Amino acid sequence: METVFWGFLIVGLSAVLAFAGFLVARRLVSFDLREAHNSNTAVMFGALYVLYGLIVGFSAYFVSYQYDTAQKTAQGEAASVEEIHRLAEGFPETKRREVQDLAESYARLVVDEGWPMMREGRISARAGAAADELRRSVLAFESRTERDDALYSQALTLVADLDEGRALRLLEVREGIPSLLWVVLIVGGVVTVGFTYLLGVQTERLHVVMILAYTLVLVLILYAIRALDYPFDGLAQVGPDAFEAALSRMESYGGR
Repeated sequence: METVFWGFLIVGLSAVLAFAGFLVARRLVSFDLREAHNSNTAVMFGALYVLYGLIVGFSAYFVSYQYDTAQKTAQGEAASVEEIHRLAEGFPETKRREVQDLAESYARLVVDEGWPMMREGRISARAGAAADELRRSVLAFESRTERDDALYSQALTLVADLDEGRALRLLEVREGIPSLLWVVLIVGGVVTVGFTYLLGVQTERLHVVMILAYTLVLVLILYAIRALDYPFDGLAQVGPDAFEAALSRMESYGGR
């Protein structure tokens, strides 16, 4: 809801600024002058529009891909810890209870502490310690039969998957569009909107509608890019849903 509110506010403010800019440009550059150079202005605007559109398109693709990857990373990590919990059913009683308790503890820490801290761009040391403890517990398992060997091999694979998923998720906390590219996006947007003021449109009302429509679409796209940027602490955040679902199943699994 907060994201929608800020979206409306930013779009509305941008429309007001775009209209104010048009009023200033109308005073500084006469219609006759704009009309006389309309063909040259249109060619220049077209070139800028294409170049800027490529940059915006690349940025939109980057953040959408990054957001989708972050979702899959979180889901994969949650699936790994749940599979470790299920696999532990085949361990001896003492080791089973230890591994399952540690798996639940890790998932709980990620949900209760890890995710809120990621929204602030920080990392939970306690969740990291819980992951290390779970890994050590699995590595300490002593196999005595061929069946134990098979379980141990699967558990090692799952622990490796869990570590990889956690490392990727924490890396993605800090990944986003570089500040320099944001400067290019914003300055480029201002310049392209400014060029629309120089077009020699016969009907002033139509000219205003064109400017506002272009500004509206541009700002909405930039806002969507900003919302998806930094998937774990941005405006449209990847939530801990996968971990919450996995934790719920682990806690109810086997009547625990």
